[in-house]
Amino acid sequence: MTQAQIAHTAMVSGFVDSLQEPRTPYISPKRLSKALGVNVANLAQLTGVHRNTLRNPSSKRLQGRMREMVKVISAATELTGDIDKAIYWYRNEPIADYGHRTAAELVADGQVEAVLAFIRDLENGARG
Repeated sequence: MTQAQIAHTAMVSGFVDSLQEPRTPYISPKRLSKALGVNVANLAQLTGVHRNTLRNPSSKRLQGRMREMVKVISAATELTGDIDKAIYWYRNEPIADYGHRTAAELVADGQVEAVLAFIRDLENGARG
């Protein structure tokens, strides 16, 4: 493993650790919404769950959707080299191949694999 790969792994691991609901094995909706720079109601929209579901961090559906978001942000971090840039891209960059929708919009619609494939294509193009 190269030094850059080790640094990336540590950065992503630190980001994921910062999202943990205290004293639980769950991602915290409050912490994820803060990391994304959105309010809790917007997080409900981004995850495709009712806002009342966010009050139950152990909800299987909620945790699954938040894990999908974190997975895409982690993959984008590998591409950008920076968590903040990856989050900005995730929320704001329109993807022409998908009707100029953002990664966040696509993930909210359940198209996680399409976004991950797009990121892989960018990586392969950038690496030749």
